Amino acid sequence: MKAKPKARSTQATGSIRIIGGRWRGRKLPVLAAEGLRPTTDRVKETLFNWLQFELQGARVLDLFAGTGSLGLEALSRGAAEVTFAETQRPACQQLGSNLAMLEASGQIDSQGAEHCLQQLPTHSIDIAFIDPPFGKDWLQRIIAPMETRQLVADGGWVYVESGVNDPFTSWPSAWHLHREKRAGQVHSRLFRVRRENAGATTD
Repeated sequence: MKAKPKARSTQATGSIRIIGGRWRGRKLPVLAAEGLRPTTDRVKETLFNWLQFELQGARVLDLFAGTGSLGLEALSRGAAEVTFAETQRPACQQLGSNLAMLEASGQIDSQGAEHCLQQLPTHSIDIAFIDPPFGKDWLQRIIAPMETRQLVADGGWVYVESGVNDPFTSWPSAWHLHREKRAGQVHSRLFRVRRENAGATTD
């Protein structure tokens, strides 16, 4: 009997860990994909310490979601809903499987960050996570239209993770730097959105 060709493997090749909330300690399978760079537990812990009192009932946007690590952590800690934007099909499929396994509510836009920004209503987001591939022009392409459409509600939060050598400095005047930290090659910034009496652009 002729042997059947082996099917291409779609099994997970790693895992992410939820570090707080109702799913604390839960490990979730993830697929290896080119350019996928999950936020480290160290950086994630810092971020969610910054946001610990802001998550309950929040509407969250996870751009360049990858494994969905940040959005899933937000759901674990009480966020009401998360919209994930990610273009890599295997990552989207695995993220969907993880959401189903957790019985969690989340939407996945598989057409990516730019498409997602065009679909969301004004003031529909309380917390946005922006974690694009380093060394590219994604911040320039995402942040200006995001603020032009005022997707983050006044008083909301925007977290940006970038490489320490990424040159972007054109932050919207309504985004006020609240916290920042450098860890290795990662520069983390948390902004509070305050549009009333917005001043000069933040450097």
